[in-house]
Amino acid sequence: MKAGALSVRVCATLAVVALVPWLLSCRAQPGGRSAETRSAPEPDQAAPYQSEVEEGLGAAVAILVDTSGSMRDKAPGDSRPKYVVAQEALENMLDATDAFVAKRPDFPVKIGVYSFSSGVRTLRSIQPYDRTAIKAALANLPRPGGGTAIGEAMREARPDLYRSGVFRKYLLVVTDGENTSGRSPDNVAEEIYRKSQGAVQVYFVAFDTSPEKFAFLKNVGGDVIGAGTGTELRTALDGIYQGKILAEAPGAEREPGKSR
Repeated sequence: MKAGALSVRVCATLAVVALVPWLLSCRAQPGGRSAETRSAPEPDQAAPYQSEVEEGLGAAVAILVDTSGSMRDKAPGDSRPKYVVAQEALENMLDATDAFVAKRPDFPVKIGVYSFSSGVRTLRSIQPYDRTAIKAALANLPRPGGGTAIGEAMREARPDLYRSGVFRKYLLVVTDGENTSGRSPDNVAEEIYRKSQGAVQVYFVAFDTSPEKFAFLKNVGGDVIGAGTGTELRTALDGIYQGKILAEAPGAEREPGKSR
């Protein structure tokens, strides 16, 4: 046999040997597709959120504070920057929490603090209420700068609510402007409302900006209150925090065993 013919036969034999494992793999897979080339199943984008831990009575609040560039402007009727006025107004909320916890020590309250500009920063993850720790987190608000990623902040804080271990879940957003970075807050709010099946309540305080920018909240069971001055900001936060969040939170005790 000539050397050329022998070389061709050897190459053909090696090719068949190399194909055998692939042919066996195809036969083992439905539809004749190998495990390596089969597409992984796509996640169900409509599936509701599931808590990562067992849930019980209590309320978890994620406070989202705008620290975009415009928050360094002076607050209307005040000589201080808006972010300082907002920080002070949020600290005033702690008095209401102290009173609630003293009255209902059996009802856990958990609070987290987040800031957002072009990105999102977790200043304190959602943990059991601790006045000193929350004041420290608010004192560490970044100096304002950059854009306004409202939707991304909502999206970032939402999973922490589902790790909190309580039925009641709230997003409380303080902002002075429109979304300029990342996902739109109306799309994120709609997704949260749909996937949480209404379990996550979303409240906005529109500080020195029109609350009409956040009218979409009415469609997802949320609410927005406008505040033009520091005094109005404190009143708005008090109305949402005491009038809605803390006032309705004990209603969770009427839902034993329901993981929302």
